[in-house]
Amino acid sequence: MVAIVVCGGGVIGLSTGMMLAEDGHDVTVLEADPRDPPATPAEAWEDWRRDGVAQFRQPHNLFARFRAVADTELPGLTDGLLAAGCTWVDYLDALPPSIEDRTPRDDDDRIRFVTGRRPVTEAVVATAAQEHPRLALRRGVRATGLVAGPSAVPGVPQVAGVRTGDGEVLPADLVVDAMGRRTPSGDWLAELGARQPVLEREDSGFVYYTRYLAGPERPRRIGPALVPLGSISVLTLPGDNDTWSVTVFGPTRDAPLKALRDPATFTRVVAACPLQAHWLDGRPITDVLAMAGVLDCHRRHVVDGEPVVTGFLPVGDAWACTNPSAGRGLSVGLVHAQLLRAVVRDHPDDPGALVRAFDEATEQRVMPFYRNQIAADRARIAEMDALRAGVEPPPPDPGQVLLFTAAMYDPDVFRALMEIVTCLALPQEVLSRPGMRERVARFAGAPAPPPTPGPDRARLLDLLAG
Repeated sequence: MVAIVVCGGGVIGLSTGMMLAEDGHDVTVLEADPRDPPATPAEAWEDWRRDGVAQFRQPHNLFARFRAVADTELPGLTDGLLAAGCTWVDYLDALPPSIEDRTPRDDDDRIRFVTGRRPVTEAVVATAAQEHPRLALRRGVRATGLVAGPSAVPGVPQVAGVRTGDGEVLPADLVVDAMGRRTPSGDWLAELGARQPVLEREDSGFVYYTRYLAGPERPRRIGPALVPLGSISVLTLPGDNDTWSVTVFGPTRDAPLKALRDPATFTRVVAACPLQAHWLDGRPITDVLAMAGVLDCHRRHVVDGEPVVTGFLPVGDAWACTNPSAGRGLSVGLVHAQLLRAVVRDHPDDPGALVRAFDEATEQRVMPFYRNQIAADRARIAEMDALRAGVEPPPPDPGQVLLFTAAMYDPDVFRALMEIVTCLALPQEVLSRPGMRERVARFAGAPAPPPTPGPDRARLLDLLAG
């Protein structure tokens, strides 16, 4: 058993801490924000402030992969979410009308998931962590640096603990960075004399405008949750306790979109989207919330086969983060936490092997989610920019078009696509299954799915101008 300090008490930090504590490790989680989780969902939404989480009141989703990992690693968490008013979502409830075979499959249940607003879901996770008998959660304590110890790998700094804001030193055999996309760990490693990790960083280029609503009945889903509509995209997500959110987003450089901050303008634009307009049929419970400046960022702590530091591992957004519109951050983060638990279990006493094993597992099983999202974001931004400029957008990836086309007709290809959407599988995994490429190829001559109806660029500008 080892002593572990987790820096960061968000959903992924607390989940990581609970997983490691379940294996008998001595785990302490440090969270700079001082307030305990509220007792009720209403208090979590209305009163809880998490200054360390920039997107705390922006839309989040807990996909089927989150549920699968939680049910394996954190039994009872799904029940806790349901008790707090979170809701079941089943994308198979709305099969495309072009699919004739509507017979349920034996394993359809695994595509279902439970989701809710971020403050409510985080309050459930935080309460479970506070009640965990083998986890010490210290709120209002900020980690401010790392403590060095004797090197376990020649020439590589070893982390032996953390230093807090009041000067306290907490010894640790392993420090886990769960401080999210704004982690200060790069400066901490530099102070130890470590080589800098490989860092990739770019602005995702999107700006988001979101409004939350409530009502006696959740809107019926007609089309996909996330749909491209010319030079904007629209995201509609169910929440907990009869709430939901509507988000319109586009390129940050698209200046007319700033008008979406005005609730009347926001309503006009969404009302002009036939498959999303009914999501406005509720009582607004927020103004229009704007968010921009979201960085796509990735850090790798093994360079040329050698760790830059031992005794220190990043997890979730502290490792890599992307544009949040796909809603995969918490699901992929929980997969990453599950991997961390496994490698700590396999290499508790070998710091060098631990870092290398975690890096290898991350690259093989989690990195593809990041790379696929970056590629999708770049393609979408290029398309939006072209439509805004009035020029022909770049042609879409033919393989993706064929997969989406096949999913509109073949019930098993549709299920495979939903596995990809909900993070249960990667596209590469789905297409490598026996017979899947052949199933998809049968629809090479079928009509591609028509564009989702919505305002073109000229109409959008009219709506924005009022």
